[in-house]
Amino acid sequence: MSSFRVTTFYKFAELTNVKALQHSLTQLCKEKMILGTILLAEEGINATIAGTDENIKAVLSFIRSAPPLKDLKCKDSFSDVMPFRKLKILIKKEIVKLEVPGINPSEHRGVYVKPESWNALISNSDVLVVDTRNTYEIDLGTFKNAQNPKTRKFREFPAYVHNHLQPDKQKKIALFCTGGIRCEKASAYLLEQGFENVYQLEGGILKYLEKIPCEESLWEGKCFIFDDRVTVEKDSIHPPAPSFDGMAPFKES
Repeated sequence: MSSFRVTTFYKFAELTNVKALQHSLTQLCKEKMILGTILLAEEGINATIAGTDENIKAVLSFIRSAPPLKDLKCKDSFSDVMPFRKLKILIKKEIVKLEVPGINPSEHRGVYVKPESWNALISNSDVLVVDTRNTYEIDLGTFKNAQNPKTRKFREFPAYVHNHLQPDKQKKIALFCTGGIRCEKASAYLLEQGFENVYQLEGGILKYLEKIPCEESLWEGKCFIFDDRVTVEKDSIHPPAPSFDGMAPFKES
């Protein structure tokens, strides 16, 4: 059995006293020998951490003890080696940087589409499929016929929307990213701009690759991930990893 459990999660939720949460998490993660990155902001939490199964469970239990995070979902994988070199628990203005005030995915976001329904949606000619990741990620792989916004950082996404999309022309838009977190903000932003029919891949690319058999997959290439493994391929995730259903990380600064 693999020695380390690698757990990724995020949640948009209103957090108060983020400084105290940072202090408590730092103490607990050091005690439990947890490595990885946890981002905290008033808008929520975003993390990828690794450790023994028992110690990861202790950290997750503590995080879920905060009422806004009680239903936090995770995505697990397993590794024979520790994929991180150190622990970082950072306070940020945003857990994923869009730099547009007033965007609140916890209140307003696109319609979730499960991986099992994704192929049918993006195969519809009336749907514009947009990859919300950055160019260096898209160059490694993407969904068939997806549009590349050609962004270097996620905060460039609003400029792409302004220059290339129009609410009266794009009737349906389907968004995807590595684990789902960028789509939360991207879909909330599109709705704020007047787009009405906005969809997002639930659990992101990683959940799709886990759930959809290779022979049915519309994914082409590899998927960039944010740890020392760098990329995963569509045939490397089967069979599905055990444990929690959930999300994958994003840690762009």
